[in-house]
Amino acid sequence: MPDSNSLRKVLDHLQLYDHPLLAFSARENNGVIEVLIDLKNSTVPVHTYVLPIHPRDLDHPQFAWHLQHQLYDGLHDYFIEMFIRTPQDRAVPRSRMPGGEGSQGS
Repeated sequence: MPDSNSLRKVLDHLQLYDHPLLAFSARENNGVIEVLIDLKNSTVPVHTYVLPIHPRDLDHPQFAWHLQHQLYDGLHDYFIEMFIRTPQDRAVPRSRMPGGEGSQGS
């Protein structure tokens, strides 16, 4: 079970990251350490991304590398989740191609 030393360890490592658009923090929630990723100075409502850290990763000899790997994977997921619309969400109207491309005949 994580303790305040585990939280401190994660917070200390997060201090090594500085990003112009994102803020990183951590908390303990129901016995799990979570990394929180927030968009700085957002003018639109964007959710906080919550990345749980597995206890085995907290104790791993290569903790710093594992945290970085999870953080980078989490950033990918966070930005993907920010899409307001994708082609899979709604029917995308077909656009006409310039120069008559795509039309039948020659």
